Amino acid sequence: MLLEKELQLARLTAIKAGKEILEHYAREIVAEEKLGADNFSEPVTIADRHASRIIVDQLSAAFPDDAILSEEEIDDSADRLLKKRVWVIDPIDGTAGFIKKDGDFSVHIGLAEGGEALAGVVFMPFHNVLYYASKGGGAFAVHGENEPVRLAVSDKTDFGTMNLALTRNHYSEKMAKIIAAFQFASQVRRGSVGLKIGLIAEQACDIYIHPSPRTKIWDTCAPQIILEEAGGKLTDLFGSPMRYDIADVQNHNGILATNGVSHENAVEHLRPVLKALGRHQKTDRKKGPGV
Repeated sequence: MLLEKELQLARLTAIKAGKEILEHYAREIVAEEKLGADNFSEPVTIADRHASRIIVDQLSAAFPDDAILSEEEIDDSADRLLKKRVWVIDPIDGTAGFIKKDGDFSVHIGLAEGGEALAGVVFMPFHNVLYYASKGGGAFAVHGENEPVRLAVSDKTDFGTMNLALTRNHYSEKMAKIIAAFQFASQVRRGSVGLKIGLIAEQACDIYIHPSPRTKIWDTCAPQIILEEAGGKLTDLFGSPMRYDIADVQNHNGILATNGVSHENAVEHLRPVLKALGRHQKTDRKKGPGV
C-alpha cells in the first residue's frame, strides 16, 4: 500500500483521538467561543483541544520533518510553507454536532504535498466508521469491526436522480436557491464535511454543495483524497482545485464535491446561480506568508 506507514499511524491516531472525544461526549459538554481563522466566532470544547494534542504529538514524533497544521494550534505559516509535506488536521470536524450530541462529527487527518492532498483519514467515533485513502492506493471504509471495503462513487449524471448531501447546521437562503435550480431527487442533511463526503464515496449521495466561504482547508484535505480515490472530485464552487500550500487557510470559494462524472456539468449549472446570488470567485489567493 502506498504511504503505508503514514496511513497506519494516521488511522491509529484518529481512533485514539476518537476514544478521547467519546469520553468527553459521554459527559456534560461545555462550549466556549473562539475567534476562528476567518475572524468569526465559533464554538470550541476541551475535547477539540485534547484530540488535537494527541494527534499533533503522535505525528510530530513520527514525522519530525513534516509541517503540522491543526485547527486548534497556532499556525506558523512561514515555517509550514517551507516544509515539503504538511499534515492538515481537524480534531473535531462538526463541533456543532458534537455539542448538540447528534453523533455527526469526525476526526480529520490529511497529508498534503506540493499543495495537493496525498493521503487522508476520516474517523467518525460515534458511528464507528473509518475512511482512509492514499494517492493511487484507493479509498476504503471500515464499519465497526468489519473488514475494509473499497469505495467507489455512483455513475449518475442526471441531477434529477441524484441525492444531495446537505449541511445539517448551516442551511442558508443561498442554498435553497441552489437546490431549486438543480431539482435533486432527494436531500440528506448531516453534519461534518468528512461525513458528507463519505456519503458520496459510499453512493448514499452523489453531490455536496457548500456555498459558504467559511470552511477551512482542514475541513477538506482528508475528505478530498478519500473522495477522489473513490472516483469522485472535489473543487471549489467554480471548478478550481483546492490548494494546501497557502498561508490563507480559508476556503473562500466554497466546496463542490461530486461523483466525478457529473462534476463539470455541476460547475456549469452552478455558474448562473452563483452569479445571480452575487457570489464571485476570489482569485487573489497566493502561495506564501502574508496573504
